[in-house]
Amino acid sequence: MATRGGMPVSADFADWLRGRDDEELRALVTARPELVTPVPAHIAGLASRATTPSAVGRAIDRLDRFALAVLETLVLLPPPVHQRELRTLMRRAAGGARGAFEEALNGTLRRLRELALVYGPETAPAPAPGVREALDPPAGLGPPAVVVFRDYAPERLGEIAHDVGAGPGERVPDLLGVPGVVERLVEEVSPQARAALDELAWGPATGRLANARRPARTATAQSPIEELLARGLLGATGDETVTLPREVALYLRGGRFHRDLLPGAPALRGPERTAGLAERTAAGQAFAFIRVVEDLCERWSVEPPGVLRTGGLAVRDLKRAALSLDLPEWSAALVVEVAFAAGLIVAAGGVDGEWLPSALYDAWRIKPGEERWAALAGSWLTMDRVPGLAGERDDRDRLMNALTPELRRGAAHEVRAATLAVLASSAHDVAPDAASVRERLAWEQPRRRGPYRDRLIDFTLREAEQLGVTGLGVLSAHGRALADGDSGAATKLLAPLLPQPVDHVLLQADLTAVAPGPLTGDLRRWLALAADVESTGGATVYRFGEGSVRRALDAGHGAEELLAVLARHSATPVPQPLTYLISDVARRHGRIRVGSAGAYIRCDDPSVLDQVMADRRALPLRLRRLAPTVIASRSARAALVDGLRAMGYAPVAESLDGDVIVSRPDARRAEGQPARAATVVNGLDRDVVAAAVRAIRAGDAAHQARRPAVESPEGEVPRSPATATINTLQQAIRQGGRVWIGYLDNQGHATSRILEPARMEGGYLTAYDETRAAVHRFALHRITGVSDVTDSSDTG
Repeated sequence: MATRGGMPVSADFADWLRGRDDEELRALVTARPELVTPVPAHIAGLASRATTPSAVGRAIDRLDRFALAVLETLVLLPPPVHQRELRTLMRRAAGGARGAFEEALNGTLRRLRELALVYGPETAPAPAPGVREALDPPAGLGPPAVVVFRDYAPERLGEIAHDVGAGPGERVPDLLGVPGVVERLVEEVSPQARAALDELAWGPATGRLANARRPARTATAQSPIEELLARGLLGATGDETVTLPREVALYLRGGRFHRDLLPGAPALRGPERTAGLAERTAAGQAFAFIRVVEDLCERWSVEPPGVLRTGGLAVRDLKRAALSLDLPEWSAALVVEVAFAAGLIVAAGGVDGEWLPSALYDAWRIKPGEERWAALAGSWLTMDRVPGLAGERDDRDRLMNALTPELRRGAAHEVRAATLAVLASSAHDVAPDAASVRERLAWEQPRRRGPYRDRLIDFTLREAEQLGVTGLGVLSAHGRALADGDSGAATKLLAPLLPQPVDHVLLQADLTAVAPGPLTGDLRRWLALAADVESTGGATVYRFGEGSVRRALDAGHGAEELLAVLARHSATPVPQPLTYLISDVARRHGRIRVGSAGAYIRCDDPSVLDQVMADRRALPLRLRRLAPTVIASRSARAALVDGLRAMGYAPVAESLDGDVIVSRPDARRAEGQPARAATVVNGLDRDVVAAAVRAIRAGDAAHQARRPAVESPEGEVPRSPATATINTLQQAIRQGGRVWIGYLDNQGHATSRILEPARMEGGYLTAYDETRAAVHRFALHRITGVSDVTDSSDTG
């Protein structure tokens, strides 16, 4: 008999699993992938693993409220439970039409069998081993009276029995199970005591009370709780804990295990939206999010923020990013976190380093807009980080910064997927409100509900709108495809909705350029260098000024080149004021040269240096005239350049060799591969599931032919001396036979394989693995043992 955590697993459950066909086993493995990590040796090992407390708990966590109620009812009823009895009892708690209830109950029982939480004949379903322990206490009920009063002294039980009018030899726990006794005792208590009972009736069944174990008699009871304790309607299970016995709760519930039980999911509520408008809104949000991520990376290319000693992004840097991107701080945190999760930004230089764009950013930037969005939204959907927590404090009152490990939450990706699934189930023109989404998920996952989970749901709805997954609260078509894991379909659906980039602007005489739509990437980057953004909206307005033109000249562009680019990309002639501005700045640009002394100033025109020396604003620069065309300074070169520009000059920095230093804003990139945020992918590939079922079947066939004397919790694998193992493998190679081997994988987990050995050389065995349907090489030192597989093992 197999064991489960030291407890025997019933052989009939393993036999029931063995009787499932391959399609049913594949459905079980698909629904509970943790059962084949690693693949168990045979069916007995699968049954053992499926009934461990952790595995049963994870499976129950996946149940909706109605399915959980069905399972709790099976646990509470004495076995065997006939399906007719189950149907009658469940109908009393569930509303809805008879046909809908019957369909829901039958579908739920099929689902519970698929998950191996219920087994046995269809007419008499029984909870699988381990389910009863995992659901203790079920349906919010307290323990039976015999458990509640087991720690009471005999004298105390005798006092309670006397006070409730028990006969000679009658015990309090037994009395509460007698029909009519609980009813009589409840009718005798005061209205205040009855109200206290009603509060505990539907759970939780425990409450707190100071000095709960203090003896109380019906004649001297001073409070409603003491009144209930004296009659045995409550039991003291701790110094400050009282518990309602199950028998009393069932009387108060009218014999029902559940109340207000919906056989189907609650309806989603929300305003109606025009489908086309919602789609266009989502596409607009998606386009805006792409651009703001690009803006962030471009800005951090020039002025990268530092990495905190504890990791992450400083609060002031997040505020600066939010201000420059014209976003609220929570939205800026989302942009930063998604860019990090997608691998577009990375911490360069380790601790005390800088946050810089990665080389992956340059590849991402040149892709079509829909593909860029799919990369960002896909990373958001699967990442294990919660951007909404940035700026809040943890349980130790420590600030949680963006990009820190403290923002990781294991449930984040699962809540996002579940929330999008709820949105996908609503009508295409309905925008479900947050309250109805939380209500639906509370029904779908009742064991996972709670205030923290509700916050994750709210974060998901807000972030989905910001990313363009939803529009006006309605899940978009491309968002629906993304939630289904089909990024290719998502890009095809989004592409026609994105605005087409334009490669021209409208130059105006007031030194502005109007972009009539989204610009192409190269033009947008060039214009951001040569001009400043003045306003955004339906059309972006750029303004040229002396500082922006000088910025372009510092980057190595000449005046003729600037005018040529403007002429090529302008739908209107280049205005004369703009031509004068560029020419004037270029004429003065570089006449003064600043190098390292501390620093020096060099100019071919002595009169210009005469002006500098005569200017009182130059006093802080500590200048000294060395020659008619050279001035020395004790200030650093960068400080000297900034000081002269503040005085109205246009100096350029030069190297020790006298060459002009060109500043390239896009030259800074993090070296090496980006460290992406952790992502989690649920489920197993269909081929992996099929291979796992083949492996279990093959191992079980060999196990049935050669049953070990003692079975381990995961199923016994062959073990034999090394010499015998080598000899048996060599004989199988010569005769072309099959063998059953025990094998340790890279993680040290013991598995079993059915092989057809082909050759053995260099410490490796090459063989066809029937359990994986492929040829593999096996390290001989990892083979724990070998056994022949006879024809009889092919059956069973």
